[in-house]
Amino acid sequence: MSNIFESTREELLEKGYGLERYDISRPWGGFFVIDESNTEQFIKEYFPEFEVDELTKNKKVSPKILIVEPKKRLSWQYHYRRSEVWRVIEGTVGIVRSDNDIEGDIETYEEGDVITLQQGERHRLVGLNDWGKVAEIWQHTDPENPSDEDDIVRLQDDFKRR
Repeated sequence: MSNIFESTREELLEKGYGLERYDISRPWGGFFVIDESNTEQFIKEYFPEFEVDELTKNKKVSPKILIVEPKKRLSWQYHYRRSEVWRVIEGTVGIVRSDNDIEGDIETYEEGDVITLQQGERHRLVGLNDWGKVAEIWQHTDPENPSDEDDIVRLQDDFKRR
C-alpha cells in the first residue's frame, strides 16, 4: 500500500471512522468508503458549512474519500440517480464539467474548495502535479431506486472501462 493510502487509512481509523470497504488498485488511484453510521461525523468534519439534514435528506450518502494519482483521470461520466458534493481535502485537483457530452475546460480546485455536481452533469476528476484527496457524498435523487456503483454512465475512459 503506497504511503498516501496507508496514511489516509490510518488517519480515518484514528478518527474513529469505520471503513466499509476500500480499493487502492484503481488505475487512477483509489477510494475509501466510510461506514454509513459515521455520516454525521463525516459531514461535520468535511462539510461543516452544511447542516447534516441538508446534505442527507435522511437518506444514505455513501461517504467516501477519493484519492487521485498525479496525471491520472477518472472517467468522463454522469449519473442518473444522484448528485454529488465534493470537497478537496488535500492537494490540488482538476475537475472537468459540462451539461452535455462535450468536455469543458479543466478547472483547478484547491484544499477547502467545495464542488456540487448536479444529477446528469458530466464530470471528471483529474490528478494534477501531486496526489489529490477529495471527500465525497452522494445525494440520491430517486428515493425508490437509490444510486449505486452501477449508476455510472461512462462517456470516455482512459482505461477502457465501460
